[in-house]
Amino acid sequence: MKVVRVSESAVLVLFEQVISPEKFSTVKRSFDLIESHLVDYLTDIVISYASIHVSFNILKISNSDFSRKVSHLLTNIETDVGPEVTPRIQEIPVYYGAEVALDLDIIAERANLSAEAVVDIHSNHVYDVYAIGFAPGFAYLGNVDERIACPRKETPRKKIAKGSLGIADRQTAIYPSASPGGWQIIGRTPITLVDFDSENLTPFSTGDKVKFIPISKEQYIDMGGEF
Repeated sequence: MKVVRVSESAVLVLFEQVISPEKFSTVKRSFDLIESHLVDYLTDIVISYASIHVSFNILKISNSDFSRKVSHLLTNIETDVGPEVTPRIQEIPVYYGAEVALDLDIIAERANLSAEAVVDIHSNHVYDVYAIGFAPGFAYLGNVDERIACPRKETPRKKIAKGSLGIADRQTAIYPSASPGGWQIIGRTPITLVDFDSENLTPFSTGDKVKFIPISKEQYIDMGGEF
């Protein structure tokens, strides 16, 4: 772990650049420590896969002093196990039917599996929310089973429907609103995942876990799903 100065009033806490649940657990514990112990100095703090961007009030503390406080606070973070915390698990209903799973057959053929097997593998895993970005409410989840990992499309689609669930390499994510995108689409959720009138904007928080629950076409329609 190292603390890097990025501006007069911001530092970047860098960890080993590996995307894994184990490494992310360390990053999340570090985030929680900084947020709780240095709250009097903070103006913003953003967590990602293997880093934390921290902005602070330059009128209260210098960059060098703040960096020293962060380094001291996280001295043993990568060796300490830390308290066991039960993360919140978000269950998201998904229809994996052919009408919305635009690229499911592509992934199945690439993996030499049936479409049903791909769905089983994808939905039987619990994913970590590593980061939220790209678009409001767009949560980057991982890690996808290596058997069904698939690179982004070489040519992105001009429009991906709201609620579409995709795979890109070993990540999976839902498009919270209609937008261009190059992820391989394997299903769609009928629920709304971004609310601009809500204080939290999205039900996802970095550090949460997500489980996808397969639903039937009838359930999808009953829950407000559209084609």
